[in-house]
Formats: sequence, structure tokens, C-alpha cells
Amino acid sequence: MSAKKIVLIVLAVLVLVGIITGTIVYSKSNVTPVATGKAVREDLVSSVSGTGQIKPKTYVNVGATSFGRITHLYVKEGDHVKAGTVLATVENVQPEATVAAQAATIAASKTDINSYVAAEKTAVANVDQAKADLEQKQLDFGRSKQLYESKLIAKQDYDAKKAAYDMAVATLAQRQASVAQAQAQTDSARGHTNQAVATQRSNFDALDKTISRAPFDGLVTNVPVREGETVVVGIQNAEGSTLMTLADMSVITAEVKVDETDIVNVALGQTADVTVDALPGKVFKGHVTEVGDQALLRTTGVATSQSTTGTEEAKDFKVVVTLDPTADGKNPIPDELRPGLSCTAKITTANKPDTLTIPIQALVQRDLSAEQGLFKNHGKVSTTATTFVKPTLTQGVYVLVTDKKQLRVNFIPVTTGITGATDIEVLSGLKAGDEIVTGRYKVLRSLKSGIAVKRDNSVEPITQDDSSS
Repeated sequence: MSAKKIVLIVLAVLVLVGIITGTIVYSKSNVTPVATGKAVREDLVSSVSGTGQIKPKTYVNVGATSFGRITHLYVKEGDHVKAGTVLATVENVQPEATVAAQAATIAASKTDINSYVAAEKTAVANVDQAKADLEQKQLDFGRSKQLYESKLIAKQDYDAKKAAYDMAVATLAQRQASVAQAQAQTDSARGHTNQAVATQRSNFDALDKTISRAPFDGLVTNVPVREGETVVVGIQNAEGSTLMTLADMSVITAEVKVDETDIVNVALGQTADVTVDALPGKVFKGHVTEVGDQALLRTTGVATSQSTTGTEEAKDFKVVVTLDPTADGKNPIPDELRPGLSCTAKITTANKPDTLTIPIQALVQRDLSAEQGLFKNHGKVSTTATTFVKPTLTQGVYVLVTDKKQLRVNFIPVTTGITGATDIEVLSGLKAGDEIVTGRYKVLRSLKSGIAVKRDNSVEPITQDDSSS
């Protein structure tokens, strides 16, 4: 074989290799790298978070109930007190004097009652005497009448007996009236005494109001006054009318605000984990006990029903989580946990074990009819002119399929359920093990059915545009 033929054969081989290489490079240049994942079965937990502050379920502002100068303050902020403990006293000179004066009045009234009772007994004895005398006079008058009718005595003697009898009748009537009068005086004296006793109860109440006592076991959280200051009975929370604030720390709540887009998933009884910024590493278990029904403006915290402005802004809803006791029923609340501390509540809104899930970022919305046609044409858009119709978007994912030894994507509609932190439940459209496109975002935004792809699950470097966005 001549050298010329050898050179031609080598050139032909090189050309063939070049054509094959060019074809491979060209085909690879039309392959889109995509990040992939699989539909897997796992336990899925859906949760909602809200931030707020620790609050006792029950707290009261112990207000001044009497006007005067504070003589003693027996507690300070941070003290734990029992129900009935004396918290403070206000000067009580005038109430004490009023009580003493009224006590003397009551004692005098009781003495008057004893006097009237004795007079009543005397009057009753006089009635008994008058009855006996009347009985005697009646017998004498009867005998005189018989003797006079028999003309054995003079009319003068008969008239004298009759007059004595009439006198005895009148005397009895008079003494009976004296009994009624004495009884009336006794009843009147008792009425005045009862009135004085009732007035004394009011005086004791006024005296008792100079002493402030704890209405329940609790923690003193605020003492805005000092000994020697004058307090007044006035409007609640007005300066000088509140002695201190007492919180019942046996039941603690976390009052948080939940975004309006998440509140629809929150319901009474749902469990929650509460963390406190001041107590890192500690998690308190609780449950939802109140869900607000009025939206609160995020900037002001005012309910929308009370707002006078018409501006649209983000809104929150109040949710109250009550911390649970431990299994033995003891209070798990440490002494360091105080009202007003900032906290975060993570509320579990749904929990589904062994459910089919995919990454949330894999979901896209596409025109289903167009995607089906694109897969048949390997992602090529038809150039035939058609009438424009607004597409109906369908939620779905891109599934990896092998078409004639080439890896391609096909849009599959899916029905979803609850949403977790990074995954979402799939109710229909996929099965466990299906490989889907999970990214990247820029690729998913323009991805179409039928496009040739290759797996690229490498970590995407952060660009200047990504960091700024």
C-alpha cells in the first residue's frame, strides 16, 4: 500500500472521528443539567410558628381601695406570696375612730333595749294586777246588784260598787295600752340597734379597705408606689391608684402572634413547643387554648375593627398557648420564667406518619395540554399559528423518564396535602421511588416536557446576584 493511500485513510478516520465528536458535543450542549430527588415515604409534621411573650393566665392589678398615705409595704417585686398575705396598709386613724364611736353607740342602744324590756315586764305585771282587781270588782258589783234588786241595800251603795267596777275596767285597758307602748318602744330600740350594727359593718369594711391582701397565691411583678406616698381610689391604672401587680404563676401562657396566612391551620388543642429567649436550651410543652378571631395590624397591634386607617398592611392573629404540667402534675415552670419574657411557639398543626412526600421546591404550575404535546415533540414548540387562549395552570412536577436511551422530563399533575418545613405531602400522581426534578430554580422556571436532561446534584455556588437577592 502506497504512502498516499495510507494518508487518505488516516484523514478519513480523523474526519469520521471529528464528525462523531462534534455530534456528541452538540447533543450534550442541548442537554439541561437538573438537580433531582425522589418521592419518599416518611413521617411529615406541619407546624406554624409565632413570636410573643410569656404571660400568666391570671393576673390582677391590686388597686387602692382607700384614700390615704401608705404606712407599710410588706412586699417587693419578685416576692412570692400566699393568698391572704397582707401586702400593704394605708393610714386608718379616721376609720378606726369611726368604728370605736359606732361601737359605743351600739352599746348604748343595747342598754336602752334592756331598759325598755324591763319597762315592758313592769307593764305586763301591772296588767295582771289590773285583771285581778277587775275580777274582784266584778264580783262585788254582782253581789251589790242582787242585794239592790232585793232592796236590801241603798242605791248609793249599789252606785259605789258599779263605779268601782267601771274604774277597774278602765284601769285594765290603760295598763294593756301601756304594755303595747312598752313593746313598741322595745321594738324601736331594737331597730335602732340593728341600724347601728349595719352601719358598723360598713365602718369595718372601710377600715378593712385600708389593708390590701393577696387574692391568690402568686408573684409580685410590679410595685409602682413607695411607703409614704398617698394613694387614691380612682380610675384603673391611673397614677396613684395601683399599688402593685400580682400574677398567678401556677398557669403560664405564651401569647404569640401568628401570620394571617397560617392562622387557618391553627385550632384549639394543638400541641406546641415553646422556647424562651432568656432560657436557651429549654423547651416547654403546651397546647393551644385560644385562637383570636380579630386580625391585628402588625405595625400597631390594633385590631382591624378598631383601626381608622384604610391602608393595607400585613396582619397577625393572637394565639394563646398554655404550658402543660409534667406527667406527675407538678408545675414545671422554673423561677426564672417571668411575665414579659420574649418567646417563640412552634405549633404542630398536622402530623402524618408514613406519607408520600416530595421537596416543596419541586412543585411548578404549567399548562397541562401544552406540556403533553411538548413531550411528544421532545420539547419543541410548534410554529403553527394558533388562536391564543389563556392557559389553565395545573400543579405538578417534572418526572425523569428514559426515552430512546435519552433521559428526558415529563410533567405529571399531582395533588398535595399538608406542608412541612421543607417537604409537602403528595396525595396522587406519584408513587414512592419516582425521580423528580427538584431544581435549580432558574432551570425549573423554564423547563418544559420532553427536554433532554442530565442529573447534576452538585452544590450550586453562590453568585453575587444570589447573595444580593
